[in-house]
Amino acid sequence: MNSLQGTGVALITPFNDDFSVDFLGLKRVVEHNIIGGVDYLVVLGTTAETATLTEAEKKQVIETVIITNAGRLPLVLGVGGNNTAKVVQELNTIDLSAFVAILSVSPYYNRPTQEGIYQHFKAISTASPKPIIIYNVPGRTGSNMLPATTLRLANDFENIIAIKEACGDMLQINEILESKPTDFLVISGDDATALPTVLAGGAGVISVIGQGLPSEFSKMIHLGMEQKTAEAYEMHHRLEDGMHLIFEEGNPAGIKAIFEFLGICSAQVRLPLVKASDALKAKLNFFVKNFNSVSV
Repeated sequence: MNSLQGTGVALITPFNDDFSVDFLGLKRVVEHNIIGGVDYLVVLGTTAETATLTEAEKKQVIETVIITNAGRLPLVLGVGGNNTAKVVQELNTIDLSAFVAILSVSPYYNRPTQEGIYQHFKAISTASPKPIIIYNVPGRTGSNMLPATTLRLANDFENIIAIKEACGDMLQINEILESKPTDFLVISGDDATALPTVLAGGAGVISVIGQGLPSEFSKMIHLGMEQKTAEAYEMHHRLEDGMHLIFEEGNPAGIKAIFEFLGICSAQVRLPLVKASDALKAKLNFFVKNFNSVSV
């Protein structure tokens, strides 16, 4: 699926200081990424703090992104959870006409077996009118979707077209790349392993830091896809400190601190998350300022 090649970004949900959703800030975030040259936008992923949004807020976030995007970039919608029946119900009721695919995270907290993960995604595959990107992020879910399960899903269901793989383990990623169906996409879900994944044959990334520095991160990914290894790694090394810093106190506190420094939106997050500390903000501001001065 060509629309999911390259750099996708997992959009944040900006908040005002009173914790209400900052829809003007969201519009600025979307424009920043479109102008910056990313390839597609992911709405209501885990980076969007979706767990803390009301149903009405989610609907308005979706509408705001669709209207602001105005058909310029492909859109992917996060529809996932640890209650399979609820996810299926959402897929049966949400208007997905503006989206090219859905992103669905492996069940968190419940810690299902590999068979449980398989059956969960089988139910979603049966219900979904759109192609599905399955999402493995063991650091958040508490369980790792093993390559055998990923490959089983990729082979058994035509509408499961990709995995966002955020295990951070290149051995696991390579195992999937070596045995996957030809048209199944392996998308990095981890900024630090995005370039190695692409160079090994991956389709790109769904990035966090990429939405803050879209032009630079997208350039790195496209250089990697062109197998321009030396140039791509030069950019990777310049971005590397930022990739680690934004997760130092949890996601999305770090990336929101970058957006605040860029003047795009506040660094506010909703409990149980808290804003990045002053110490981390100082390090992130130094990173962005130094990065931009070198870019010039």
